[in-house]
Amino acid sequence: MDTVRVLLADDNHGMLKILEEYFRSKGDVEVVGSVSDGAQVMAAICQHSPDVLLLDIILPRRDGFSILADMRALAPEARPKVIVLTGLSRDDFVAQAFDLGADYYMVKPFDLGILHERILAVAREDSLETARADSAPEEAQVGDKVANIFLMLGIPAHIKGYQYLREGVKMVMGNHDVINRITKELYPGVARRCQTTPSKVERAMRHAINVAWSRGRVDSVNRLFGCELFSEHDRPTNGEFIALIADKLRESA
Repeated sequence: MDTVRVLLADDNHGMLKILEEYFRSKGDVEVVGSVSDGAQVMAAICQHSPDVLLLDIILPRRDGFSILADMRALAPEARPKVIVLTGLSRDDFVAQAFDLGADYYMVKPFDLGILHERILAVAREDSLETARADSAPEEAQVGDKVANIFLMLGIPAHIKGYQYLREGVKMVMGNHDVINRITKELYPGVARRCQTTPSKVERAMRHAINVAWSRGRVDSVNRLFGCELFSEHDRPTNGEFIALIADKLRESA
């Protein structure tokens, strides 16, 4: 993979300096430009043609949400991948960013090493879609995509059900037929991976789905799948939820 070209958009000049210095030491990432004014971001994208845009939501004159909306007018080949870096962790902000096309969302403070990995991951995802559109996603990429979807749907990362659902989706991505043996294979398989019991896996998955619904994320779920699948009082089973997420990932792979 060639060097990933990154554009920085943050009104914190100290943060810009930290990121520029960090990536200067990395041979696989090149910072091609940095801006601190939201009104300058679109021009900088056209000027520098970055592969990845690191975008803060809070910017003067035009905020990150406005920029994401503006980017929809760009031709697909001219639109960079977007990683949102922000101190805003509210669920509705996260959902809005993903709805507007963000590829990943990281809350400050963050680990620079993990940010480096995410930049390479989203850039690699773009190149793999071009070079190997018919190939199954790698497990690490699947994990990142699942994490983004769960974040958008309001499933918090700190609860056990988040981890169990993610492992379940990854199992189904590897072998779709396992969803038909959820009690005999999927729950026990996740339990072995996570060193717990199948019954705890089942309960924690159900709790995670209930959390998403209790946060009013039914509209986000329906938008994700492009149709009215569920209502406030009509919740998917664990198996239905896992199968839907796995199918969605296959469509985008």
